[in-house]
Amino acid sequence: ALFIGDEDAMRRFIFLFLVGGLGLLALLSLGIWQMQRLAWKEDILATIEARIADAPGPLPEVLESERDKYLPVRLEGEILPGELHVLTSIQGTGAGYRVSAPFVTDGGRRLLLDRGFIIASRKDETRTTGLATVIGNLHWPVEVDGFTPEPDTEKNIWYARDVAPMAAELGTEPAMVILRELRSDAVDVGATLPQPVTISGIANDHLQYALTWFSLAFIWAAMTAYFLWRNRAKSEG
Repeated sequence: ALFIGDEDAMRRFIFLFLVGGLGLLALLSLGIWQMQRLAWKEDILATIEARIADAPGPLPEVLESERDKYLPVRLEGEILPGELHVLTSIQGTGAGYRVSAPFVTDGGRRLLLDRGFIIASRKDETRTTGLATVIGNLHWPVEVDGFTPEPDTEKNIWYARDVAPMAAELGTEPAMVILRELRSDAVDVGATLPQPVTISGIANDHLQYALTWFSLAFIWAAMTAYFLWRNRAKSEG
């Protein structure tokens, strides 16, 4: 017999079996849920990636951040003087700034234009302004959190792209176009390195989470089996 007339051992076995089984079921359920979330997130990322690469079109009459996020646009107009510098860094290049400038379309719309990256030593250079064709993507980056310092407006150093206050500073609509391609007849003095929109900055950690839950489920199952075996051994010994 599994338990030689030991009712206490039987109760311990049932208790351990139920706790172990329920815990294993919970951990496996969390792992499966994360795998489902992974499939959902990959579908979203594929949709975003396809939208980013779409052919650029005109600027919508009314901009909505959720609806128009990543929308490719082609704008004819003029880059105006005045820049905001957002502190950042690029791996392999080092510290520098993302340069945002006001851009006015032929129709009179004023938008923030993220022109791209410059290294820190080029902060005070003068960059080309004037007539240009801009191809890029609308974006409302969310980079500010409770730890982000306030911008140093005297030194023109911002610590994150924050569309609303940046737009207020430059007198534009609260919308940003991330430059993909700049076409202009003027010589591009002080050229920036465009940083087009990609999906690389969108977190997708669901596989990692799933593996963590499945690993915990394996450990839990092994521990449950061990305690059941030990409980049986005690009852027979």
